[in-house]
Amino acid sequence: MVTLETIRKDMEAQLELDSNIQSVEVNADSLDEALADAAVQLDSRVSHLEYEVIEKGSDGFLGLAKKPWKLRIYQTAEGLAKKKKTMAGVSINDDELDEEIKTVDQDGMFYIRHFGDKICLKVILPIGKGSPVDPKAIINDARRTDTLGLDEDAIRKFAKSGTDGKYEAVGDYKHVKAGDAMLVVDISKDEMLATVTVTPPAMSGAEISAEQIIRNLETQGVVAGVENDKIDEFVDNPVYNVPCEVAAAIKPQDGRDAYIAFNFETDPTKLKIKETKNGQVNFKELNQIQNVVKGQPLATKMPPERGKAGKTLFGRYLEAKNGKDIKIPLGKNVELDKDGVTIIASMNGRVMYESERINVEPVLELDAVNIKTGNIDFLGTVIVKGNVEDGYDVKASGNIEVGGTVGQSHLRSENGDIIVSQGIFGHDVGVIQAGKSLWAKFIQSAKVEVEEFCIVSDSIMNSEVTAMKRVILNGKKAQITGGHLFATEEIAAKNIGSPGGGAETILEVGFDPRLKQRLGEIQDEQNALMKELEDTDNNIVTLENFKKQRRTLAKEKQDQLDGLKKRKEEISVKSEEYAKEVEQILQRLHELKVFGKVKAFGTVYSGVKIYIRDVVDEVRTDVKSVTFFFENGFVRRGKYEEPDMNGIKAPDGYSAG
Repeated sequence: MVTLETIRKDMEAQLELDSNIQSVEVNADSLDEALADAAVQLDSRVSHLEYEVIEKGSDGFLGLAKKPWKLRIYQTAEGLAKKKKTMAGVSINDDELDEEIKTVDQDGMFYIRHFGDKICLKVILPIGKGSPVDPKAIINDARRTDTLGLDEDAIRKFAKSGTDGKYEAVGDYKHVKAGDAMLVVDISKDEMLATVTVTPPAMSGAEISAEQIIRNLETQGVVAGVENDKIDEFVDNPVYNVPCEVAAAIKPQDGRDAYIAFNFETDPTKLKIKETKNGQVNFKELNQIQNVVKGQPLATKMPPERGKAGKTLFGRYLEAKNGKDIKIPLGKNVELDKDGVTIIASMNGRVMYESERINVEPVLELDAVNIKTGNIDFLGTVIVKGNVEDGYDVKASGNIEVGGTVGQSHLRSENGDIIVSQGIFGHDVGVIQAGKSLWAKFIQSAKVEVEEFCIVSDSIMNSEVTAMKRVILNGKKAQITGGHLFATEEIAAKNIGSPGGGAETILEVGFDPRLKQRLGEIQDEQNALMKELEDTDNNIVTLENFKKQRRTLAKEKQDQLDGLKKRKEEISVKSEEYAKEVEQILQRLHELKVFGKVKAFGTVYSGVKIYIRDVVDEVRTDVKSVTFFFENGFVRRGKYEEPDMNGIKAPDGYSAG
């Protein structure tokens, strides 16, 4: 029967446990790092921690906007139990603790002791599926030749409810004081340890109780370090004629030194190659760069702890050392957050720990991009002194500068320019995407997309180039041969096309290239939808005619008919959405104020197709020193005009010769 008293005791025990459980809030790039940091702060094992997510972290996109995890981490009851045992001086290793936690079933136990002239009983209740104590076994063990009487009802009661860790009187025996156990207390000269040595009692002699041991310690002047657990253990399982520890001085605990909890890997050699979800390794993704964004927490200084003083058994003070403080390792492009202990990045870049300083480098310099470096993904500017070899990619939030050539690679600058001092050999695979402009000596068989200008000195050959402003070739050769070029404002070169035709050369200006491309995609998708709609209608008619003839359809055929009708509705809705989007694109293209021009101060060869807005001028005979422009709904030809260089500024160190 569960009584109010039982419930009260259980609640008090739970309250005491909860009050001892500690928690910390931790910021880190990953769950593993957060748990490792909390394990240090809570002086616990990671396996003895639980957590709740306050803010979920994110790896961001291409290393951008990376967000740390914020967790509240707690000690588990098992971890707290281990810590208590350690503080009490009980030696326990991790394997023993794990084994203890796993052992959830335990039989009940009982102890019978003779204290004074009373027979006393201590009952420990079973755990889990363990067997309870048999009252008959207690009664049989308690009956001796000197037993005067037993309270069997009390024994049955205690066998069922336990004695709450205490010894309860359950009978009387014929006590002979001459046979009592003898107790001797020994205290070490340094006042650090107290032991008891007990002689066994004779028949009808009294055993040593916990109260007797504590009273003798007090008589000897012991005021600190009494180990009640060890005293209780001795009383339950006495070891005679052997010194047993019952009190130990409270040793001083030196304070922990201050330390830095890093949110990144400080040892580059420990950075691991990225793995796919199925465990495969891509050796081009060497993961050697740790990107951070402005304001991102990089590390936290954990303050030193004050030492905890100790006491000898007689209460004498034992001094402890306080933990040593350290300087916060601020380097370049980092700063302290408002809390005064968290180091944050003051700009985007690569975080590094060098010369005992945390630095954020906004520029990454490499000799080349190849098998040694793997692919590059960097929050900042990337400078490559040599070549970007075939098959390797470079992504950066800032500029990308290449001193050599670029092969079958993907270069992407989120917000900056791309400068290629030599040239680009795309081999119909390479892709160049610039958040601003591209500067290169030549472009061959590559796909290029830039938000502003594409400036080339020698040639563009068999490439697809899209520029939201202008494409300008301004060197000695300045040749466009083959390919498809788009620009909103103008395309300018010396020669366009090639003698005798050769590869098809198409130039388009006077519109938003992306809108034009999207318009073409929608038209292709609409054509596919119309073809699907025609097939769907035919299938619906066939099934409905079959239903009229048979008056009913099999379930499989009826489900097919319902599915076709549903798909027809979906096609109709999608077609209306495409129609609205086409109307919006056409309106925006019509409102575009720039008509666009194509300029050549050399020769535009026959076979070249020039589109201005939606009007085409197919060049049938070579024409020299000419400007193509839009007027009154037609593409006109006029005298050559110098290219518009307004707003174009060559990057530092770049030569267009």
